[in-house]
Amino acid sequence: MTSVGTPVVARGRGGLADEVCRKIADDIAMGIFLPGERLDETNLAARFQVSRTPVREALKQLAITGLVAYRPNRGSVVAEMTPVQLDQMFEVIGELEATCARHAALRMTEPERQRLCELHAQSRSAIQNQDADAYDTINRDLHTVIIHGCHNPVLIDIVTGLRHKISTFRRTQFRNLARMSASYEEHSVIVEALMARDVVTCYREMRGHLLSARSAAAHVSSSWSI
Repeated sequence: MTSVGTPVVARGRGGLADEVCRKIADDIAMGIFLPGERLDETNLAARFQVSRTPVREALKQLAITGLVAYRPNRGSVVAEMTPVQLDQMFEVIGELEATCARHAALRMTEPERQRLCELHAQSRSAIQNQDADAYDTINRDLHTVIIHGCHNPVLIDIVTGLRHKISTFRRTQFRNLARMSASYEEHSVIVEALMARDVVTCYREMRGHLLSARSAAAHVSSSWSI
């Protein structure tokens, strides 16, 4: 029997396909769709109460991120990824974003520093409103400012590509409202260190922040715990 989820409604700048993409990705991260499981367009359209067109586009987007794979005679399936592989990806992105933060401490421009502080303040409002979606958006923007603040195009490209692969798992951590507050406090230390141009603290705290995110994501969904 096909389960029916919450009807998908396009929000903000994203279109319907983007919202379907987010819903499918969340279901994968939450263990509703398991590695190797076939993702049938008709069933997904019924689940999210949309036509097959946005579902088809969403599956294409997910294939680019690596969450979904295309298999001959099977169509789209959830990509085979183990908790160990996910741990390894978080370990790498933790090191790379920590390196970005270390360089950003010395290289960020004043407008970038100002934007960072603005985003950090906005994230506090999202917590007060218990708005996980808003916090996730602000969180991604804040990390983007830091990544681009390293002003190393090669490093930025590598980090951005890997971020796409684990963005869904980073987002699920905010289903736990307590994690938003913890994330904010971790950001506070990082932002303060960036403002003080403290490269050692920036590296250490950003690395720890990403490892905490992995741990929080694992607590939300046991499917990705070791």
